[in-house]
Amino acid sequence: MNQVWKAPKLRVIIVVTVIIVLIAVKGVESGIGVNWGTLSDHRMSPETVVDLLLQNRISKVKLFDADPSIVEAIRGTHIQLMLGIPNHMLQLLSTSTSAADSWVSANLTRHFRAHPQPDIRYVAVGNEPFLTSYAAQFQSYVMPALVNLQQSLIKANLARSVKLVVPCNADAYQSSLPSQGAFRTDLTPIITQLLSFLNSNGSPFVVNIYPFLSLYGNSDFPQDYAFFGGTNHPLMDGPNVYYNAFDGNYDTLVAALDRIGYGQMPIVIGEVGWPTDGAISANLTAARAFNQGLVNHLLSNKGTPLRPGSPPLDVYLFGLLDEAAKDTLPGNFERHWGIFSFDGQAKYALNLGLGSNMLKNARNVEYLPSRWCVANPAKDLSSVANHFKLACTVADCTTLSYGSSCYGIGLKENVSYAFNSYYQLRKQDAVSCDFDGLGMITFLDPSVGQCRFLVGVADSDTSSSPTWRGRRTIIYSLVFPGIIAILLEAICLM
Repeated sequence: MNQVWKAPKLRVIIVVTVIIVLIAVKGVESGIGVNWGTLSDHRMSPETVVDLLLQNRISKVKLFDADPSIVEAIRGTHIQLMLGIPNHMLQLLSTSTSAADSWVSANLTRHFRAHPQPDIRYVAVGNEPFLTSYAAQFQSYVMPALVNLQQSLIKANLARSVKLVVPCNADAYQSSLPSQGAFRTDLTPIITQLLSFLNSNGSPFVVNIYPFLSLYGNSDFPQDYAFFGGTNHPLMDGPNVYYNAFDGNYDTLVAALDRIGYGQMPIVIGEVGWPTDGAISANLTAARAFNQGLVNHLLSNKGTPLRPGSPPLDVYLFGLLDEAAKDTLPGNFERHWGIFSFDGQAKYALNLGLGSNMLKNARNVEYLPSRWCVANPAKDLSSVANHFKLACTVADCTTLSYGSSCYGIGLKENVSYAFNSYYQLRKQDAVSCDFDGLGMITFLDPSVGQCRFLVGVADSDTSSSPTWRGRRTIIYSLVFPGIIAILLEAICLM
């Protein structure tokens, strides 16, 4: 039996501790938020996206960087922010207090000096830095970076209002049964240090949970167990019965935390969701079923067997918008996690329980003219292969893959889809629809059934040059006494 229930006196102590910790994390405002990723070929303006958030009464947003244009657009609203520091910056921040001071000054202090101030609650230091596939590349930098940044927050008088967190992937812990959950042996020392840091500074533990990936990566995984509608394959764990993968995964974390003395640590779900395209199990029906089931489950306040009546502190859906420039190494579905399409149009009916009923579409989206690039029906397509490859290397063609919404639409339609994706990416430059005479511009929408041929948005700030489609260059400036260090990162996206 869990140690919490053995001695009434111990229970009282733990409850008081939890209350103190929760107060330190700015109250117990449990809520549903979204991840706002920006790796898109067609980006709406930050102001348009913020209006979309406000329309849908979404008041919690998690970013993967600290884009000042987004922070500025959100400033003055009721939206709470979690900013992000990319993994590649951890090494510098772990070795340089000046770099940490500069980051806090540039991305926090400058905004808090404005009126009205933005409501920045958290800074995510790295994103899944302990992921197995990273082979400990960032592991040694996490704690020193946290310590340096915490000292910078203290010097800037922001330590009480802004909390540092480290989003972890669920592969940081493991077990065949939730009650036997434990952190990976290679991570136990650093996780113990991390939890001590979080606990001391009133920060929650942030974890990303993806039942979709369990289903996608394991043909024997029971499909109904991934959702919230009940299952014929419940997981029996002593007196506890698990009817969905989310609860099982969550309680595995709870048990792992308890095993090293932090069983009452507040938990935030940093990412959870279901993609709508790019794989057989990624479709509109499944995504709606999962996300609506998740929301209903959270709003019921039932909690889980190991934390009854106590759902996660906050939950951030992944994601707000589709991101057609994301890396597809994990799978083509990576570009289709949004509850909205790239242009802010709701993909399916979803009630987030935030008072707005069903999702509302973005307003005042500035589209390019209604025209498309398609394969010229009068031309022989026997030599189209290289052009098709070029178009799909530069633009997004993931919906043409097996099991996706545009799979099986036909040879000419496949070519047309590829040509149009490239054409829209190039902002409808007429030359980009030439393809040695194999392409032609049309004013008739060539969409086929559920396969949508997009029209780009006019207010995108993403470069239309195909040279940079495969690599996105991110520039960070860190101001030191007397010098400015410019960090360039070329991120492979293809």
